[in-house]
Amino acid sequence: MIIGIGTDLCDIRRIEKVLKRYGDRFIARIYTENERAKAAERINPAAAYALSYAAKEACSKALGTGFRQGVYWRDIGVGNHASGKPFLTLSRGAEKRLAALTPDGMQAQIDITLSDEYPMAQAVVLISACVSPGPKGEAP
Repeated sequence: MIIGIGTDLCDIRRIEKVLKRYGDRFIARIYTENERAKAAERINPAAAYALSYAAKEACSKALGTGFRQGVYWRDIGVGNHASGKPFLTLSRGAEKRLAALTPDGMQAQIDITLSDEYPMAQAVVLISACVSPGPKGEAP
C-alpha cells in the first residue's frame, strides 16, 4: 500500500552559489554529520549536497508535510549501503510523521532513487506500508 510519493529536482549550480555565500552555516542547518562526511569525500561536494537536498525535499513531500508540522531538514538523513544503494533515515518530527501515516499492524518501507547529471540532481521517494512480519519472519 502506497503511503506517499515525492520527487524533487535540485540545480547543483544553485547549491554551489549557496555554499560560496553561506558555507558552513548552510551546511550545518540542512545536513546531517554523515551527509557532510560523504560530501567531503566527493570531488564535487556541491553535487553530493544537491542529491541530499533533493532527497530531503522528495521525502518531505512523500510525508505530505513539506518542511512544516515539526518536520525539519536534519530529521531526514541520506546514506548509502555498502553496495551504493541509497537509503533514508528519519528521526524526530519526520519519524513521528511516518509513524502517524503507517497503519496499525504494518511497517513503513522507504524506497529512494537518486540521479545526477550536472547541472541537475534528482530524487524520487516512495513510502509504502507493508504487513509486519510475525514470529520467525512469518506474516501474521
